[in-house]
Amino acid sequence: MSSKTEPVEVMYDGKYLRMIRRGTWEYTERAHAGGLAAIILAVTPQDNIVFVEQFRVPLQANTIEMPAGLVGDIHADESIELSAVRELEEETGWTAEHAEVLLIGPVSSGSSSERVAFVRVTGLTKVGQGGGDGDEDITVHEVPRAKAAAWLVQKLGEGYQLDAKLWAGLWMIEHHLDGTPRV
Repeated sequence: MSSKTEPVEVMYDGKYLRMIRRGTWEYTERAHAGGLAAIILAVTPQDNIVFVEQFRVPLQANTIEMPAGLVGDIHADESIELSAVRELEEETGWTAEHAEVLLIGPVSSGSSSERVAFVRVTGLTKVGQGGGDGDEDITVHEVPRAKAAAWLVQKLGEGYQLDAKLWAGLWMIEHHLDGTPRV
């Protein structure tokens, strides 16, 4: 069993990720950006949930996800909320008046030190096409909230990989963290 006091060995240090060994435990961490990503829960004024589709190299497949991005990857001192609004606009062409961090937790606590923040954005305005930056090829989907779960199941049946955090995001769109429904 590894402990907090065991020495850290950097087994690999890449441009974006590093591989760490602490005792007998091996895991990854982000080489930059503080190890925190924001998942953006965005519902348009037309009551559509904003999803993104993109090819993910590790999976060798197209995925359906909620818009997301690394916190502090552009500006080291950028807040979670500002990072979320910036990523939302870059990926989807929507901007938001307000962003609220709902929950922060580990992505895969057995293999990575990375954490994710679920961020609810409100006051959405369409300001562009989205599609990501020059290295990304993102397709934006706006799906009626009432049909979102069925649409995701359909996409799963079509062979898309679905980020499991989608289901937590859908729940948070519909509920307060204490479980009571949003009205």
